[in-house]
Amino acid sequence: MCEDNDVVQRLLECEKNLEECNNESKSWVDSLRELSVIKNAFVTQEGDRLEGKTILDIGTDCVKPLYIALKFEPDKIIGINEGLLSIGSDIETQSKLLTKTKLSFYDCSFFDEVSFRKILEKEGIDEFDFILLSKTVHHLRTGKCVNEEHKKNGKCPEDEKCCKYAFEPEMLFEKLLRFGKRIIIYEFFDPNDTDDDKIRGRGGYFTTRELKEALVYLSEKYRIRFIRPQEFSLDKTRLNDVDLMLREVDTICFYVEERG
Repeated sequence: MCEDNDVVQRLLECEKNLEECNNESKSWVDSLRELSVIKNAFVTQEGDRLEGKTILDIGTDCVKPLYIALKFEPDKIIGINEGLLSIGSDIETQSKLLTKTKLSFYDCSFFDEVSFRKILEKEGIDEFDFILLSKTVHHLRTGKCVNEEHKKNGKCPEDEKCCKYAFEPEMLFEKLLRFGKRIIIYEFFDPNDTDDDKIRGRGGYFTTRELKEALVYLSEKYRIRFIRPQEFSLDKTRLNDVDLMLREVDTICFYVEERG
């Protein structure tokens, strides 16, 4: 009986290890697929080389920064995430053998201003050339709870475990542009899907309505350049195209920067 229990336990451990390996492998493949789109958002008038440039990766998966370092060779990439992945320390250390780009990862929320400021002081950076948010913007919610069940009941427990906050692009992008010259957004959206990596109340994929409202606001104040589904600059003349575009795709990529 004891031997049978030992065998079962070992099998369960093997199954867990196999699942972790599969998840890690998927992360590397997904990151490469996403970067194949995102890479065009790094192109500037100077070309696609980023020597001397700095990048902040908010909600980092720790993998894309390595790919970016190998392709674009920026001076420094800082990655932050709530619940940083364990592979971060290995990538940070081993990347020194492959690239001159300095990679640093921190377990930190973008909303934790005290910790974030300490990171900037340690790294000697006041402003980044690029800020990357890959499948992360929908987590950066700060408005009131919009959970439909709470609305039906007429009562919100104000518990981040079950709340879903509204998205406030005004506040978010004003803050992002204080720390970065160009904000690169890669976002998946599906209101009918479940966001498995939901971080407390800040999770929940965007609805097309939320995205449309955010894009309308951003186009009024900033320069918007789309990369996916096609390359074009978003302005008032193209706003009518947004609804059709959002109905045809579930992934978009664009960047935001101050108007020159």
